Amino acid sequence: MSPVLAGVLQLLALIAALALAYVPLGDYMARVYSSDRHWRVEKWIYKGIGANPNTEMRWPAYLRGVLAFSAVGVLFLYVLQRLQGHLPGSLGFAAIDPDQAFNTAASFVSNTNWQSYYGEQAMGHVVQTGGLAVQNFVSAAVGIAVAVALVRGFSRSRTGELGNFWADLVRGTVRILLPLSVVAAIVLVACGAIQNFSGIHSVGQFMGGSQQWNGGAVASQEAIKEIGTNGGGYFNANSAHPFESPTPFSNLFEIFLLLVIPFALTRTFGRMVGSLKQGYAILATMATIWLGFIALMMWTEFAHHGPAFQIAGGAMEGKETRFGVGASSIFAVSTTLTSTGAVDSFHSSFTGLGGGITILGMQLGEIAPGGTGSGLYGMLIMAVIAVFIAGLMVGRTPEYLGKKIGTREIKFAACYILITPALVLVFTAAAMALPTPGHSMTNSGAHGFSEILYAYTSGANNNGSAFAGLNADTQWFNSTIGIAMLLGRFLPMVFVLALAGSLAEQRPVPATAGTLRTEKPLFTGLLVGAILIITGLTYFPALALGPLAEGLAS
Repeated sequence: MSPVLAGVLQLLALIAALALAYVPLGDYMARVYSSDRHWRVEKWIYKGIGANPNTEMRWPAYLRGVLAFSAVGVLFLYVLQRLQGHLPGSLGFAAIDPDQAFNTAASFVSNTNWQSYYGEQAMGHVVQTGGLAVQNFVSAAVGIAVAVALVRGFSRSRTGELGNFWADLVRGTVRILLPLSVVAAIVLVACGAIQNFSGIHSVGQFMGGSQQWNGGAVASQEAIKEIGTNGGGYFNANSAHPFESPTPFSNLFEIFLLLVIPFALTRTFGRMVGSLKQGYAILATMATIWLGFIALMMWTEFAHHGPAFQIAGGAMEGKETRFGVGASSIFAVSTTLTSTGAVDSFHSSFTGLGGGITILGMQLGEIAPGGTGSGLYGMLIMAVIAVFIAGLMVGRTPEYLGKKIGTREIKFAACYILITPALVLVFTAAAMALPTPGHSMTNSGAHGFSEILYAYTSGANNNGSAFAGLNADTQWFNSTIGIAMLLGRFLPMVFVLALAGSLAEQRPVPATAGTLRTEKPLFTGLLVGAILIITGLTYFPALALGPLAEGLAS
């Protein structure tokens, strides 16, 4: 079987699996967030944190809950890392340095999971399992909660109430993420992923010395790493490591895990707004971009010129022979079009244009299908922008799902789409202009610029994957990427929740003959075009200096 055919067959199997899970998972999540009943374990949690799950919140109160909970998470994880040397199960590792502890705390709480450390050489069992894995659950639950609040803004009328943040947080964790992670962890263990709390042990003799590995609760952390679109690996090699993903099947299964909730949330959206067709329109937009990027990636990685590429069946540099070019291309596109950041190959070793595709995927805003929750609310913001553009073209007040998109709403949407590019471009420019950050670049020229651009794109978009080749464990990068991650996560949420509150206060307007049908293919095409044009106008100069220049020169 040719490598190209193998890649296509894996893609078809993945699509089939996602299609089978779409309806039951999407409907189940809609029931979770629409129910007025509380499980007994949830009542215990509410009592423990002192929250009343039946109290409806307006958007400022909902936002305060998000920010307060996340601030406590950053502080807790920072302290846990600083005390690691005094904790049991630390495997003898010392406390994490202050700048790296801040970076890691900001990273995992913001659902970014950027890592400037070697996991197997820095973090003990308590920090990995009691700190990082816990944040994998709750940071993903926060993203879904904010998305659900925005959906309620579209579905409710003449009220500013968006639900209860604490109820949404707990339900997302207990009823969705935990059960899925248990099942996924069992599958990964069956595939050969490790799950233990063993210490450091030597493996074989190599050139007069031994290679050392430590065990860990890898399968369980790997499960929520993908399901929550987190991406932080137990080992530095991430999902390219055989302890995390031992077989081609486990690799494809992990891709399925990182896509299943973001895609299924479009079904949840359709259910909650009372129109499944609206959910299908958003799904079609996400799927069109995702499949288009996979086709481009496979083309760049399979069709590269040169005898070495032809003999290997594609650009195999930086890719696992267990997975090959096809599966690595699918993984790379899926992880950068979501906010996952997990890798089964090293994007710096992709062809120039292939590396550019991974950067562009993040720069789109990771909305195809995006992260757990963040992908849906990011796509809905772009839908608001697209409706506004259409309204300008025909000269009438734009409407979406029966809500008018006026001056206030479009200001919130515009602020949302401007925050992340500003963070990426300003920090990239500063790093290139100052003398010290440049010393961390392994490569010069266009590829070196791509390393810096990728790092800040990954951080500000809460992706977390690295281009490789950049020494990010410096005070400059730990501090600035940490700031970019926090601002890139929580500033957009301010405008998402403000928009939700504004929409919820409106009275629905009836559809007329002049209303744009947002469930039709025409709107899907408009939405795809708006996303690509806005991103292209924003990032094209930076892309031209990096991956485009490298790709055209090769």
